[in-house]
Amino acid sequence: MTASPGLGTAQTASPELLKSVFRRHAAGVAVITARGAGRPVGFTATSLNSVAAEPPLISFGIGTGSSSWPVVAESDHIGVHILGEHQRDLAATFARSGADRFGPATSWRTGPEGVPVLDGVLAWLVCRVVARVPAGDHRIVLAQAVAGDPAGAGRPLLYHQGRFNALRD
Repeated sequence: MTASPGLGTAQTASPELLKSVFRRHAAGVAVITARGAGRPVGFTATSLNSVAAEPPLISFGIGTGSSSWPVVAESDHIGVHILGEHQRDLAATFARSGADRFGPATSWRTGPEGVPVLDGVLAWLVCRVVARVPAGDHRIVLAQAVAGDPAGAGRPLLYHQGRFNALRD
């Protein structure tokens, strides 16, 4: 291992190293939803990316061990919700294993293509899934936007150092 002036000592790549590095990466917070046979599913994601403008494509990662994966694996359409700084509790609910994500505390409605759409978000999209690409213990889902609304009010919620944070000027 080599040390450079002003830098720490390089570590061998490992899951722990990757997690430690990405704790320092501030990311926007989204909730992905899908219509399940009995009940909708959803999870908090910080891996959301814009992929292309034409056609309008997005991507996100989901662990194959996630309770939402079996529904997302079979869904034709998913919902993408950009959370505002006022939605820390919502982000935590959708991130917590075993939580009642669509219980009374969550305000939502059925949107285009039957996808659950969360109320009060900064923006949302309903997207048609076009691919699920294997990536280790995850799948990268590629989806094309078919409907949405960018008109929510507020500032974005961020995830940094293992916590939900507000954007500061």
